[in-house]
Parts: sequence; structure tokens; C-alpha cells
Amino acid sequence: MTGRSPRKSLNQGQGAARRLFRRALTVSALAVAVAGMTGFAASSAAQAAETGKVGLGLPLLTSPFWESYNNYLPVYAKQMDISVLAPVNSNNDPAQQITDMANMVNQGVKGIVVGPIDSAAISRALDNASSKDVKVVAVDVAPTQGKVAMVVRADNRAYGEKACKYIGDHVPSGKVVQIMGDLASVNGRDRSEAFRSCLKHYPKLSLLEIPAGWKGDVAASALDSLLTANPDVKAIYMQAGGVYLAPTLQTLRRKQMLFPAGDPKHVVIVSNDGIPQEYDAIRKGEIDATVSQPADLYAKYGLYYVKAALEGKTFKPGPTDHGSTIVQLPSGLLEDQLPAPLVTKANVDDKSLWGNTLK
Repeated sequence: MTGRSPRKSLNQGQGAARRLFRRALTVSALAVAVAGMTGFAASSAAQAAETGKVGLGLPLLTSPFWESYNNYLPVYAKQMDISVLAPVNSNNDPAQQITDMANMVNQGVKGIVVGPIDSAAISRALDNASSKDVKVVAVDVAPTQGKVAMVVRADNRAYGEKACKYIGDHVPSGKVVQIMGDLASVNGRDRSEAFRSCLKHYPKLSLLEIPAGWKGDVAASALDSLLTANPDVKAIYMQAGGVYLAPTLQTLRRKQMLFPAGDPKHVVIVSNDGIPQEYDAIRKGEIDATVSQPADLYAKYGLYYVKAALEGKTFKPGPTDHGSTIVQLPSGLLEDQLPAPLVTKANVDDKSLWGNTLK
């Protein structure tokens, strides 16, 4: 006779039932665990979003000035206990900067400190950030449209005026070259217009201009051509020593026009930025002066104001407690105008200048 006995079949059936029950318990436990882990992850993500990180947008890193600014950011972020993402370099591309800022917003940042490349184009990125309640502080360049919590900047018209007055006081007559920045940037426009306007008070000086767009190779090529046609140039104003210093000195050297200060053939040169390389050139007599644009204070107060904005603090025009003045721009934005001293051979070794504190 074939087949299983009734007792054996019953025992096997009970065993199968027990195994199925244990599997069900295991699956249920796993489901609870996964749900718990998912809940924990969601909770962590929510906590991170609530705490909020700050995004950092750099316009470029081909300039020693912006390299210095970038190096100061983690120092001050740590001092102020601000959680920051790794800085993003937009490589002097306005479209890329808009994309970079959108990516930061998508990552859930609560604030952004950015150095605008194009004063008008950045409005798209600012509008997007504002729609997500992301606070933005603009450093070095003021947007012409869009909303920011604060602009941290020095008076760029004063840059052009200081350079003009130094040249006007040291060059009796002759041709003066202005190597301009990007005129799509309010900085380039402010420096250019102020220098041009001031130079009218020195009728024996004539102006030649090079629109170089913050690009050293463009400045070098245009200056080479200009000096070929005008070998009697007496002075040069460089709107950004970080990108124009090396190519300008190389061009003058190649043209056999680089003579030290004090030599009758010396071409008077005034720059903007305040980087260590400019200070070394002043000490050597290769250039005469620069306006120290405060890379350290840009980083410090860019972070200071974004933290204040996240805490709901607001500001009004007037003197600050750190030696600057907040002004209201025609656009309605507030700008903290930080001090930017003129540096010459007389004060180039001043230890309070940020360019002398770098190692």
C-alpha cells in the first residue's frame, strides 16, 4: 500500500504552518525596521534642512584675490559656527553661476553668499532663491535687480577716484591707460566712470582705454598693441591687480618699458586689489600704488550678514560697529561699504593690511 500515514501528514502540515508563521514575523519585523530607518532618514533630512547650510558661490579662482577670499571663508565660518557647503567656482561664467545657485537651492541650503559675475543676469538666480525663501548676500558686486539681504562691498567709485588722483598728482602730462574690468559688472562701470570723470580735472592728461573684462590675456594683447601705437604712455590704471598685474608687467618688460620708480622713464602704475604680489611690486618700484580691496572682510561680513538674515535680523543705513557705513543703493538694496585704503611705498609694510597677513 502506498501513501503517508495520517499522523505523519498531520505533523508535516503543522510544521509547514509554523514555518510560514515565522516567515511572516520576519517579513513584518523587516518592514517595521525599514519603516523605522526611513523615518529616521527623513527625520535627519528634515533636521538638516531645519538647521540649514550655507552655499558659497565664487565668481572665479584664477585671481589671487579670489583665492585669498576663498581661503578666508572656512576660517570665519568656523568662528561663527556656520555650516557651509564646499565653495563652487563659476569660472567667470554668468550662466554657470545661475546654474550653480539653482543647484545650491535644490540641495536645501538656507542661505547663499555669492560674488555676482554679471550685475543684471544674476537676478534670475536671486528670484529663484527668493521664491524658496533662501537668504542671499552679495559680495564684491551689487546686483542691479533682484533681492539680497545685504551687499558687502567697498566703494568702487572711490577706487577709480583714488587711482586717478594718485596719477594726476604724480604725472604732469601725457597719456594714461585705463585697463577696465567687465562693464557688465557694476564694479567695472563704477571704477571706469569714476576714473574717467576724475581725470577731467587734469586737462594735461589724455585717456586711452582697454576693455579687458577681467581677463589677463585680453589685457596683455590689447596693451601690447596700444603701446606699439603709443610708446609715450606715462601711466596705467589696472582695475584688478589679481588678473592684470602679471600680464601688464610682462608686456612692459617685453617692450623694454619697465623701469623702477624714480627713473625718468618709469611708467606710473596704480592697481586695485591689495594682494601680496602687488605689495611686492610696490616694494620693487615696479608699480606705485594699489587700493586694498578687503578680501578678509568680504569673507567675514558676507558670512556675518547671511547668518544675521537667517536669524531674522535686519539693518538700516548708517555707521556700523566695524568701521564701515551701510548705504541704500538706487535699487533699494542695502550695501555695507567696507574701508579700502590706498597702499603706497609709505605704508606697504603695514601689518594691518590683509595682504601682509597671508603666509
